[in-house]
Amino acid sequence: MELAMGIILGCCALGAGIAMIAGIGPGIGEGQAVAKACEAIGRQPEAKSEVTSTMIMGCAIAETTGIYALVIAIMLIFVAPNIFANVLKSVIGG
Repeated sequence: MELAMGIILGCCALGAGIAMIAGIGPGIGEGQAVAKACEAIGRQPEAKSEVTSTMIMGCAIAETTGIYALVIAIMLIFVAPNIFANVLKSVIGG
């Protein structure tokens, strides 16, 4: 039983780490968006408000991927081990 619980906890931690890899994409994408927005504002300063509002909206939408990954990782760390342990106990009968 202890070995099975260790495997469950290890796999949940590994899955949480893999889920957090999804946080890399939004960071890179938002950095590129801000860089391009700065270039656009440098070329056409009169369009600053339109470029800035569009950039902020795009960054907010892109950030949802990272937030979803964080929620999944937190669920894998705090919720999933208990669920899997209960399933294991019901299967083993202990």
